[in-house]
Amino acid sequence: MTSVATNEDRPLSGCRVLVSRAKQQAGALSSALRELGCTVIEIPFIEIRPPRSYQPLDAALSNLASYDWLILTSVNGVNAMFERMKRKRPAPAAFSHLKIAAIGPATKKAIEQHGLRVSVTPKEYVAESVVSALRRRVNNKRVLLVRARVARDVIPRELRKAGASLDLIEAYETVVPQSSATRLRALLANDRRRPHCITFTSSSTVKNFVHLLGLRQARAALRKSSHSYGVHSASIGPVTSATLREFGLPVDIEAQEYTIPGLVTAIVKKSAELRLKSSW
Repeated sequence: MTSVATNEDRPLSGCRVLVSRAKQQAGALSSALRELGCTVIEIPFIEIRPPRSYQPLDAALSNLASYDWLILTSVNGVNAMFERMKRKRPAPAAFSHLKIAAIGPATKKAIEQHGLRVSVTPKEYVAESVVSALRRRVNNKRVLLVRARVARDVIPRELRKAGASLDLIEAYETVVPQSSATRLRALLANDRRRPHCITFTSSSTVKNFVHLLGLRQARAALRKSSHSYGVHSASIGPVTSATLREFGLPVDIEAQEYTIPGLVTAIVKKSAELRLKSSW
């Protein structure tokens, strides 16, 4: 890494960051980094696709009146659900009785943009905090959980233990974009373009990184010749960090607030530390 003079307004000037989010999601993180002077490289580790069948989601949307709670765990889930609602067109009153839980501020904002009120947003934006916030509220209640096809089972398992009658509906699925493998390998092999940092915004981005490169090469990509020199991993929070460690990959940067702004803040902080050593 090369030391580059910067000013307070562009603390990431000279820094190259690989944003691994799906194409539909990359904008917010990429824009925030660019505003701080960063050179952003976008190679998606995730591709978002429709579910294999819309029948379960359509049935749930047609039967909203039977639910007490609606839980949404991602902006993708919100977008997928409301896109489908354009076709089903349930009556506005169908949501009037529902209490809605959102896993974090971005998901909450996406819900509110559709004119709905969010009743619960946990203090920490992970599944365990959703469970903690709802455990005492869902006994003998009907709960609709809308999420990706493949996701952690913490919420459905624990809320059912708490007495909820929970329907888990898949609104979309995530797959590995195979076209990213060639681009990723070429980037990591290029000394002039190799990123200083790769962002990991979910456990899926970690798993797909390993899938795209293979475990040995994934470990080699994040191996540093010293504490400062090399490609750094930037994790959005403890769940993603745990997945990195499960694969034997380092956690060089971890957001204290498990959001995109929190991740950007953590990258800026790490950049400042490394610049003092003239290594970023």
